[in-house]
Amino acid sequence: MGLLTFAAVAAGAGGAVVGAPFILGAIGFTSAGIAAGSYAAGMMSSAAIANGGGVVAGSLVAVLQSAGMAGLSGTATAAVASAGGTAGLLAVLI
Repeated sequence: MGLLTFAAVAAGAGGAVVGAPFILGAIGFTSAGIAAGSYAAGMMSSAAIANGGGVVAGSLVAVLQSAGMAGLSGTATAAVASAGGTAGLLAVLI
């Protein structure tokens, strides 16, 4: 693995971890709750309709809202860094 590849993986991982809270907020998963009229509100509405009126604990909407309110857990941070690092690697390989 060359220096350019290593740098791309590190930049992808770091950028994903730093950017995740901003992206969550931008799509509507905020520290004050789901923003009205946002993409997150649409996701929540669809999830509630699919589940008879409520959002299931542990669902994607619930996990993203938790991250939007409290920040990423250690496990979520590792997952986001892994995905970002993979994207960085793919950018070099393509």
